[in-house]
Amino acid sequence: MAEPSPDREAGPGAELIRFPGRDAPASDTSYEVALDDEPGAAEPVHDGEAVAVLPDAAARLPVIPAHLRTPAAIGSHLAARGADAVHGGAFHAVRSPRYLLLALAWAVVGLWRVVTGLLGWWWVAESGTLRSEAVIAGDSREWLKLHQHARNVRRDRGLVLLGGAAALLLAVSLMARYAPWWGWALLAAAGVPLLARAGRPEDRPIITPSMTTPRFRVLNADVVLRAYYAAGLGSPDRQGQQIGFGSPMSRDGDGSRVVIDLPYGRGLDDAVKAKSAIASGLDVTVSQVFLHRDPTSHRRHVLWVADRDPLAVPVGRTPLLACKAADIWKPAPLGLDERGQPVTVPLMWNSVLVSALPRSGKTFSARLLALFAALDPFVTLDVFDFKGSPDWRKFALVAHSCAFGLTPTRDGLPLQIFGDTLMDIKADVQDRYERLSQMDPRICPEGKLTREIARDPRWQMPVRLLVMEEFQEIYDAGKDSLEAARLLTYLIKVAPGAGVILLAATQRPSGVGGGGELGQQFTSFRDNFAIRFGLRTSSWQVSELCLGAGAYSEGLDTSALLPEYKGVGILRGASDRSPTVRTYLADGRDTEKILIAARRLREQAGTLSGMAAGAGVSRDERDVLADVAAVFGADGRLQWQPLADRLAGQFPDRWAGVTADAISQQCRDLGVRSSQVWASGRNLQGCTLADVEAARARR
Repeated sequence: MAEPSPDREAGPGAELIRFPGRDAPASDTSYEVALDDEPGAAEPVHDGEAVAVLPDAAARLPVIPAHLRTPAAIGSHLAARGADAVHGGAFHAVRSPRYLLLALAWAVVGLWRVVTGLLGWWWVAESGTLRSEAVIAGDSREWLKLHQHARNVRRDRGLVLLGGAAALLLAVSLMARYAPWWGWALLAAAGVPLLARAGRPEDRPIITPSMTTPRFRVLNADVVLRAYYAAGLGSPDRQGQQIGFGSPMSRDGDGSRVVIDLPYGRGLDDAVKAKSAIASGLDVTVSQVFLHRDPTSHRRHVLWVADRDPLAVPVGRTPLLACKAADIWKPAPLGLDERGQPVTVPLMWNSVLVSALPRSGKTFSARLLALFAALDPFVTLDVFDFKGSPDWRKFALVAHSCAFGLTPTRDGLPLQIFGDTLMDIKADVQDRYERLSQMDPRICPEGKLTREIARDPRWQMPVRLLVMEEFQEIYDAGKDSLEAARLLTYLIKVAPGAGVILLAATQRPSGVGGGGELGQQFTSFRDNFAIRFGLRTSSWQVSELCLGAGAYSEGLDTSALLPEYKGVGILRGASDRSPTVRTYLADGRDTEKILIAARRLREQAGTLSGMAAGAGVSRDERDVLADVAAVFGADGRLQWQPLADRLAGQFPDRWAGVTADAISQQCRDLGVRSSQVWASGRNLQGCTLADVEAARARR
């Protein structure tokens, strides 16, 4: 066995690590590979250039366990242990009658074994063998000696048993005469378990465990080498074809981690193709094997093997159910990765594509991100679900514009509403870039939108989120498809920089729009998403389209996800790594609860707008300030409710159903100051004609 490094304890597989320049006896392991120099012994060289040696922090155990570092972690740990205790109590309480019957039955057997054992002890049964041997040998003197000894022992032991029986009889008589009922209960509670323990076999316990103990395969270097060689990724007998290790085997969360160095000429793409063979060699399932690129070399990658299938464990409800105000400038919670670490998605300055086979969790995953944006009252939402399912309809509570399905509704034609919204967003984006470039650098550094500008109503540049479910339907909608496709391609390229986020979901990432310009526009739109979340797909080719070019060569393949995984996908582009994510759950009732809270937040902040506030969609259909000025008549000031009533009465085609809150918000967005107005004996909020005309003049 090779001498372990003095810097760390020799763990499983340490006998396989041999350092150059050290003498080691022959090993009886299957493979023996010389690795890099011992840390500190020599400076490693790679292609003639020195490579920095980093300390192996993964080999150090934490001073304070993770579940004891914070009050929240301690509370979670105690809650989990308490839940286990409650479950164990309920489990055994239900089975207590069975336990009692088994204990009584085995107690009878135990009593019989105790009695027969005492009789055998009294009879000195073991001396019978010695007397038989004396008879066979014809040694009468020895036989008489053994016989006399046995008689003496029986006499002594008989007296002991007789005394014990008399004492037992006396105790039973006294208890029968004087002991209360609970005395017999105590005797039974003490005696029955002892007799049952003496009577039952070793392999047949009376009380069964309420929880199973997880079992997982412990890996060592020899097992890893066996797997890679069996997968055809190297050869232990050929010069230059041995598998190497770039780090010691270490525990990493609920699994084992090691850096693998493949032979020269091989890379991560070869390991990805052989992933199933590697899993077979490790004697685990494919879903437990994770391969990640190492940035230092193409032939080097990180192998992480989970103790058990980490993707089959649900992560529970979304933290958004707390219904607290969110901040779009911070990442949105999506779920947990394969190692149980939180995964977030930065929405600002990005566009997000979610794609999967039907009924794999695509809609629920995309809806999680939209719900996060909805809880920020300073984000304007435009939501379009072209399949028309109930999944997105509750977003009408907060959406500035929305449409569901493709059939005409009371609000108009969904495709026309969508087209008007795209035109409105395009004009808004162009206007934003123009105004941002002209702002004082002290207010707008580097000409970019800031959180302060986005939340200041004076600038009218809130962050916007455009949601499109099954957006491929737009490209098959007929004569208006090409214009909408051009707008989408324009927005996906330039809108994120102006604070407009695109969130799109589809089950058809290819084969849409044909081979002409429409198909080219679809491909250009699909390929320009910055962040991609792919759930289960039918093949690795479709996975490549979902996750982007080069995903498969990086070990990312959504077709390898099992059908029973719901809400599990691979996230690419959100960070330097591409984790496999188990998304949080927010069902229909959770969604409604969150959106009701989101609407309340917007009402309190005064940011409810568009359809959610009772207004129409397109700015081109009406001039808000002109219509408001027209209904003042001889009055110089009006409260918001009378103003809304006059608009609905005088312009029913444009303002039918408008509320006081809606017209108040739209006027304030356009620079009209809200002020106190005394009318009909009541002092309420409203506006003056002078402020309306001043806003028109500024515009």
